[in-house]
Amino acid sequence: MGWVESLQRAIDYMEEHMEEALTIDQIAEQANASVFHFQRTFAILTDCSVAEYLRRRRLTLAAQELSATNRKIIDIAYKYGYDTPEAFSKAFRRQHGVTPSEARKNLGELRAFNRLVIQVNLKGADPMKYRIVEKQSFQAIGLKRQFSLTGGENMAGIPKMWEELNHNGTSGLIASLNDGEIKGLLGICADYQDGQTMDYWIAAESKQSVPEGLSHLEVPASTWGIFEVHGAMPDAMPKVWKQIFSEWFPSNQYENAGTAELEVYPEGDPYQEEYVSEIWIPLKSKR
Repeated sequence: MGWVESLQRAIDYMEEHMEEALTIDQIAEQANASVFHFQRTFAILTDCSVAEYLRRRRLTLAAQELSATNRKIIDIAYKYGYDTPEAFSKAFRRQHGVTPSEARKNLGELRAFNRLVIQVNLKGADPMKYRIVEKQSFQAIGLKRQFSLTGGENMAGIPKMWEELNHNGTSGLIASLNDGEIKGLLGICADYQDGQTMDYWIAAESKQSVPEGLSHLEVPASTWGIFEVHGAMPDAMPKVWKQIFSEWFPSNQYENAGTAELEVYPEGDPYQEEYVSEIWIPLKSKR
């Protein structure tokens, strides 16, 4: 349970320093974790990025001050990190649906995002099928796009990317290049290091030359935890991701190694309940 306590310590640190310009490096340090591992774990367990959590909580606290005090709106804006009243008003309205002035007059309803308390389920009620394998580095060929981790852009953008590549035939081209050990199309999550964005690849393991219009990624040699995912997309995959981070990691001797993670989609209809896919997570032993 040590890593859960570390994660909660980082959340408490954020709450205690809401009025300061925090960096993801400072926050991850409180959890004694790399930026990648902290960002990834936080996002899986909370369905929210660190930056989004800070934004929501600051605007929640700002709304409370507007309702309970006579402090000037501009002073509250500066207090919670907004350089101009206009920027504050725009962000405030996006979250609460009313302007700061309207909130002060108690016009409309406000949206409160409460302080997080991390809880995990160690009962393991639903059995998880997994295996641990060693695999040498390999080349993945495909198409990469960068997504923001704020505002749910990655959650909305990645399914649209799959839809687009399936529609225009690019996913079929990528699948035709698959000649490696991992059979199927890969969804690769990589490069979270700035804490604000991620790279997402639709790719396939391949030893071939890279065709024009596509790119390649070298996936490093790793110890992989490979977890079976049973059920129709898109619901089955997020459920197992959360189960891995809330149940499997706390009760095992491994932690996320911080390199690229894979979702493996074999041939078949992913919208059928009998569909079986996989999640590959690079592992290292806990210190």
